[in-house]
Amino acid sequence: MGRLFGTDGVRGVVNEELNPELVVRLGLAIGSFFDKGSRILVAMDSRAGGELIKNIVAGALMSTGVKVYDAGLAPTPALQYAVKSNGFDGGVMVTASHNPPEYNGIKVIGSHGIEVDRDEEEAIEELYWENRFRRVSWRELSHHVEKYPLVIEEYVKAVVSHVDRDLIKSRNYRLLVDPANSVGSLTTPLIARELGVKPIVVNGTLDPLFSGRLPEPTVENLAETSKLVREVGVALGVAHDADADRVIMIDEKGVVHWGDRTAALLARYLREKGLKGRVYTAVSSSVIVEEVLRPLNIDVVWLKVGSVDIAHTMRRNGDALCGFEENGGFMYPPHQYVRDGGMTTALFLEMLATYGVPASQLFESLPKYHTVKKKYKMSRESALAVVEKVKEAFRNERLITIDGVKVVSSDYWLLVRPSGTEPLLRVMIEAKTIERLDEVSQLVDSLISEVTGR
Repeated sequence: MGRLFGTDGVRGVVNEELNPELVVRLGLAIGSFFDKGSRILVAMDSRAGGELIKNIVAGALMSTGVKVYDAGLAPTPALQYAVKSNGFDGGVMVTASHNPPEYNGIKVIGSHGIEVDRDEEEAIEELYWENRFRRVSWRELSHHVEKYPLVIEEYVKAVVSHVDRDLIKSRNYRLLVDPANSVGSLTTPLIARELGVKPIVVNGTLDPLFSGRLPEPTVENLAETSKLVREVGVALGVAHDADADRVIMIDEKGVVHWGDRTAALLARYLREKGLKGRVYTAVSSSVIVEEVLRPLNIDVVWLKVGSVDIAHTMRRNGDALCGFEENGGFMYPPHQYVRDGGMTTALFLEMLATYGVPASQLFESLPKYHTVKKKYKMSRESALAVVEKVKEAFRNERLITIDGVKVVSSDYWLLVRPSGTEPLLRVMIEAKTIERLDEVSQLVDSLISEVTGR
């Protein structure tokens, strides 16, 4: 039996890997995983093939005796909030998140509003590979798919309830919103208006081909957006991926900031507001997080890459101030234990309004590091061999080995880990000087050459 689920859901090129035959079987497996009579809410982003996949999944779920409710077009966090807040037994989100336009995918949500955990993914996969699907008699197939149109409204209201609306409104902010021609356009501009902020929307039409920009909010893909932030003159720019669970901030000078920088600022702000707890993040986040939060006596818990693992760990432990990934996924437990681009945007606006300084000034207060990110094509076996080489070479430094190896030193850190979804070795290095960055980078390259012969 192979793996269907990747780091977050099942994904593939529409009508190729993610074809109707696979979707039918996966839908039957998901329906059989939930109890008969379960109420399941489904939604999709604007990707090509979304309607096709959603309808096939809905039919397959019904075949297993599950009741299906259709939320239509909605961000993943809006679907998740609706599931946990309205007594649904689960949800299915049709999205490939940040993947290129030709991809689509399926996320399975539990009754708590979080994607199902790794053990539950394996249970669904077993049902899939063994064709162990529950079938109900024709007499039990009387349920029609019911529309559930309140998802957007409920979600926006919930987000706004967590921040100081009057304070934000008093600043008369203008916000540039780039929802990547997808479902963030249905929520983030509404959140801004409810907070008294004027949204200026770019790439705001729903476009399955993503003609405005590619869905992943990277520095390269946001070049035009960051230029607009400067030209239009707004307090802040925010850019989503296709299902709007992630958000990347662009300061008023047009500088794009990685999610771990934004999260370090937000965690510090939440602590200063009086909230308590530990911070949960993936090993791919910068040690800037520790440098910023240590003076406030906030513990940082390093976890494997993947928002699903972070979310479930926070939920189980019940002591989280917040959780996040460096890719722009931020989790605010008082709202929900999942990445939520709309909630993150509202919190950031409240932080700006509280401090009364430009966004660039907040980011400039963070420790300075030079960064390099690389990926090397190789088998998983070779990647694991490189990890062992790195552990040995840096054995006198602090090592975090929960996912590959993260090396933490006084003036640099590095992460070397096999990709969870592709035959790649991922390498991330940050150092306080260019010289140190080059030195560490060359050492890692030499260790890779010893394994690969390249």
